[in-house]
Amino acid sequence: MKVSIDPFAGFCFGVKRAIGIAEEELRQSDQLYCLGEIVHNEEEIKRLEKSGLNTIKSHSIGELKGNKVLLRAHGEPPLTFKVAAENNIEIIDATCPVVLKIQKKVKVAWEEMKKVNGQVVLFGKKNHPEIVGLAGQTKDNAIIIENSDDLYKIDMHKAIRLFVQTTKSIVDFNNIVDHISVKLRNSNPDSSDFKYYNTICGQVSQRVPKLKNSEKL
Repeated sequence: MKVSIDPFAGFCFGVKRAIGIAEEELRQSDQLYCLGEIVHNEEEIKRLEKSGLNTIKSHSIGELKGNKVLLRAHGEPPLTFKVAAENNIEIIDATCPVVLKIQKKVKVAWEEMKKVNGQVVLFGKKNHPEIVGLAGQTKDNAIIIENSDDLYKIDMHKAIRLFVQTTKSIVDFNNIVDHISVKLRNSNPDSSDFKYYNTICGQVSQRVPKLKNSEKL
């Protein structure tokens, strides 16, 4: 049996960056708190824990007065920074630069939508930390959809700005865009205001086609 390892497998840039920041902090001190799991990999978490990384839940951050807290690549809502400031907590922000850019775009879109009674829609997993962080840019007024069954949440007679979780499938995203477009044509053909943004991480979106190309080698 021949076993091939995908050369593009492994942690994405944002996660590698967050781990590097954590390692640098732990070289300077023997303890660091991380808000949520830094990566969905049990072995890597155990390795970092041996160096002094402690994973905490979001609701526990207020109990860490005067400590350092690392924010992982997924990003956090503005409320996290507010709680940290109120409790003299030093934030080590390891949010992925890609996610930071999307957060800014979502915030701008929300300011635009407020003026016209429009909607910011996020396509992703409802309780995923990245989606929680993005929704926070709208003061949790964004509409979160996980699949086409959730499209009833969107008012097709109002302006729509659609963003997508960085780790979602491009096929699924295009499917959602198509479903919304069809509903708009059927319900609001003359005055629809629908803009969508492919905010899927480029490294993630290329994994499947690169893997398929590797299989041909």
